[in-house]
Amino acid sequence: MSYFDAASSAPLHPVARQALQASLDEGWADPARLYREGRRARLLLDAAREAAAEAIGCRPDELVFTTSGTRAVHTGIAGTLAGRHRVGRHLIVSAVEHSSVLHSAEVHRNQGGTVSEVPVLRTGAVSPDAYAEALRPDTALACLQSANHEVGTEQPVAAVAEACRAAGVPLLVDAAQSLAWGRVEGGWSLLTGSAHKWGGPAGVGLLVVRKGVRYAPQGPADERESGRAPGFENIPGIVAAAASLRAVRAEAAAESARLRELTDRIRARVPELVPDVEVVGDPVRRLPHLLTFSCLYVDGETLLHELDREGFSVSSGSSCTSSTLTPSHVLRAMGVLSEGNVRVSLPLGTPAEDVDRFLDVLPGTVAAVREKLGAPASAPAVTVVRDDSLVVDALGKRCPIPVIELAKVITDVPVGGTVRVLSDDEAARLDIPAWCEMRNQEYVGEEPTEGGTAYVVRRRAAL
Repeated sequence: MSYFDAASSAPLHPVARQALQASLDEGWADPARLYREGRRARLLLDAAREAAAEAIGCRPDELVFTTSGTRAVHTGIAGTLAGRHRVGRHLIVSAVEHSSVLHSAEVHRNQGGTVSEVPVLRTGAVSPDAYAEALRPDTALACLQSANHEVGTEQPVAAVAEACRAAGVPLLVDAAQSLAWGRVEGGWSLLTGSAHKWGGPAGVGLLVVRKGVRYAPQGPADERESGRAPGFENIPGIVAAAASLRAVRAEAAAESARLRELTDRIRARVPELVPDVEVVGDPVRRLPHLLTFSCLYVDGETLLHELDREGFSVSSGSSCTSSTLTPSHVLRAMGVLSEGNVRVSLPLGTPAEDVDRFLDVLPGTVAAVREKLGAPASAPAVTVVRDDSLVVDALGKRCPIPVIELAKVITDVPVGGTVRVLSDDEAARLDIPAWCEMRNQEYVGEEPTEGGTAYVVRRRAAL
């Protein structure tokens, strides 16, 4: 079995396993106690904090360990908003943040705060200028991930941090996906991470709050972890997390180059091997191990099941919401095809032979899924021009079926004619315009209709 879903959770690094087993014997006592076992546990905890701080580039007393990366995000956002409430209640996020950030923003909005969502380019990156324009006198906090969890695009953190610094606004960076590869550059104010993303154990996150940031811990007071992460510290997990972060950093330069070569091979070969595919995300400014491509006329979950049967573990949809039936908020914000999307994220040590076998298996797997769904074959263009229109009733059918039905009938109308696709699936709002762009057809727009929406497409001379 080839595991290609490191962006969800990386396999436990051998160093993490060794450190975890060793610290189970040494780090079980209360590190707040003064007796021998407590002092031993405190030494382990302090050493882990120093190691993690050195890898991140912060002071040890600025870093606390939490129970997860999600908890670190929730804690960091809530504490900073509370600490700066006199400045205002305005929060800025990008449209492609991890769900933990967006959920915190939703809670803030429901409690009477205001939220600005900065759009992204088609590559998935924010524009520093657009981010700077969102800053206001009442902005209490801004959030920006270091790299996208779904498509791998790296964000211009340093430029955004400089704009925030000039405006006197702290910037929280969700660095969960990038910490394995290096420090986050720029003058950020808060940073979060999650150990299981870099090969550490699950259940350990980290939160860094720079000195000088106004911060007010929320919830009942607790003396542990500077009052920012209540509860007994998971010392074996923390030790393993810090040890594995140092270990993967030592391998990062060599593995980054090797894995980038493998993902570049996938990016180049998939469109050659599989028709009607869009590779999304920035081709250059991206994480070395991660890429996403979307296949027309394919249901993502069905494709994943078929790839699993072939021995490949990949993901589809947003990494944080793939259990839902809604389109990925990341792909929606980018304005790219959402149907049939496959995210490949290679763990450290992935053999090149596994990638070659994936490329061998993928074309036949996609073709089989398309055949089951009745996807169309290419048809010759029609050159007659007259005002004709055709209606496709796809109400009650999930994507990619509405797009497949559109593709089947587009040549039944003349050039200049229109097809109106009736659909009540939210994914159609993204996938039909994306199909038009991929197939060189004109997307006219959408109109409300009984039971759903009518998506209007005008046929051009060529497909």
